Amino acid sequence: MSIKSNFLRLLKQQVSAAHLQKKCSHSVAVIGAPFSKGQKRRGVEHGPAAIRSAGLLERLSGLGCSVYDIGDLNFSQVPNDELYNNTVKYPRTVGLACQVLANAVSRAVGAGHTCITLGGDHSLAVGSINGHAQQCPDLCVIWVDAHADINTPLTTPSGNLHGQPVSFLLRELQDKVPLIPGFSWTKPCISSADIVYIGLRDLDPAEIFILKKYGITYFSMRHIDCMGIQKVMERTFDQLLGRGQRPIHLSFDIDAFDPMLAPATGTPVMGGLTYREGVYITEEIHNTGMLSAMDLVEVNPVLGANSEEVKATASLAVDVIASCLGQTREGAHAIIDELPTPSTTYESDNEEQVRI
Repeated sequence: MSIKSNFLRLLKQQVSAAHLQKKCSHSVAVIGAPFSKGQKRRGVEHGPAAIRSAGLLERLSGLGCSVYDIGDLNFSQVPNDELYNNTVKYPRTVGLACQVLANAVSRAVGAGHTCITLGGDHSLAVGSINGHAQQCPDLCVIWVDAHADINTPLTTPSGNLHGQPVSFLLRELQDKVPLIPGFSWTKPCISSADIVYIGLRDLDPAEIFILKKYGITYFSMRHIDCMGIQKVMERTFDQLLGRGQRPIHLSFDIDAFDPMLAPATGTPVMGGLTYREGVYITEEIHNTGMLSAMDLVEVNPVLGANSEEVKATASLAVDVIASCLGQTREGAHAIIDELPTPSTTYESDNEEQVRI
């Protein structure tokens, strides 16, 4: 085992011990991003409301977090928003929405909050990560998703921008991404060594080429099956935190989970994360003490076959967010310093009863 791995494990143990001694001390800002134009299915704009209705704010307050619900941002569709290159859909509308979100996330992180963005589709990550980087230029990204979302506007087979956000963020792809309408404000803010993917299982040909060519670290579901989720997280932190502690941005697509657990989403792919694997990821991120902002995206209440499927998907989203902020599977309990001991009076009463 490497010295670096030993160091990270010791650091994690120390941080975990600290969390056992106190409740969550996070100041959390929740931003709703009811946006759907990065993909073709209606309904994902209702994701923030569904997650709130599943008890998110109450759960976080119960963990001891100071919760500031900023509410839902207002997004407008740009008139005459024509296709770019006869392929990319709603570029001006998506670009404007991401700019609005970037400003909101930057303000929240700058005010000292851990920022939680509720999507909405995954194109929003262009905004949330850019906004986070304005305050924390040394951030790193953990991208949990069935998809790599790293097509460029010139390689996308669908034209949907929720399959392209990472290409706008990576410095190595700067000369491969054209300046499309609506995105002139964006600036690549991470390098290939600053991002790790977890849960991949549905990649387009250009995405596989990009991951390989630029040496981007990723753990597909096959990697998770072979290595186990514990080893995956150890290697993730070796990659991202091995050279020093820095802010983490977690971008979590609910379709990373198997569709049996999260059916109300737009692009489900069989063979995804189990509940235990998904929550282990977020527990370990919490234990680093480095989480600074996160996205929870692609919950689509319209696509649930019934209310039970919608509730299951939204409740799973709440569990993911809560475990990022200190919820443990041992349960949330008041801190007990010591066990009570029997009083002298109680013992004397028992002795009298025995004599009688």
